[in-house]
Amino acid sequence: MQTSLGQSVVVENVGGADGSIGTGRAARAAPDGYTIVLGIWNTHVANAVTYRLDYDVVKDFAPIVLCAGAPLVLVAKKTIAAQDLQGYIAWLKANPGKASMATVGVGSPVHLLGILMQKETGARFTLVPYRGAGPAVQDVVAGQIDMTFANTATALPFARAGSVKALGLTSLKRLAAAPDIPTMDEAGLHGFSFSLWAALFAPRHTPTDIIAKLNAAAVNTLQDAKVRQNLEAQGFVISSGDRQTPAALTVYQQAEIEKWWPIIKAAGIKVQ
Repeated sequence: MQTSLGQSVVVENVGGADGSIGTGRAARAAPDGYTIVLGIWNTHVANAVTYRLDYDVVKDFAPIVLCAGAPLVLVAKKTIAAQDLQGYIAWLKANPGKASMATVGVGSPVHLLGILMQKETGARFTLVPYRGAGPAVQDVVAGQIDMTFANTATALPFARAGSVKALGLTSLKRLAAAPDIPTMDEAGLHGFSFSLWAALFAPRHTPTDIIAKLNAAAVNTLQDAKVRQNLEAQGFVISSGDRQTPAALTVYQQAEIEKWWPIIKAAGIKVQ
């Protein structure tokens, strides 16, 4: 974006509370276009329910652009008898409480997908929190835990090596980077989808002309061949042109909130 804007763009990684500390700083920043935040599903959907925030994830931000989204892939240890998702679900239902799923902490996408999978299938298994996706997948490879949802960049090398079984992607379409892995919907769990998306937001009251300039710079960047290649190699799907407007991001975020807030609230998930 530096080229399009004609000035430096400084990236500051602000850790803590699943991104809510950095997101809160952006919410309270001056609405002059000089401070924006790369929000994700966690920061602009889930955290509003799982944390006590001093800002509103919708009202305190001005949407700029939906950049890209990455599905997760359900991987299971290679020794399972099932050869596909339907067979595995059948085994889980016939053996309640015997299997375990690694999650990346309470309220994480993997945790919620585990809850949703139990709700949709009627299967029961133990959710085990881990410190990160890497250790979770490593334990699936080692057979210490039965399954997990992982990002494709982490999981695909193990799947290709035969170290884990990849049972389904949470995308609506198959990925170019993994054409042999069916979607969860194709594999029999209809309507089961999730994208760990990333989008740019500015503080509320940022003038529309500034939003338009930032949007144009971001869209131009996403059209760069090298940027696209790097993102797609990591399993990201860049949003289509008709979804790269501020209005489209507003609609998309609202749809995600309407889908996931009831699931999170029903599960009673609160991060202390």
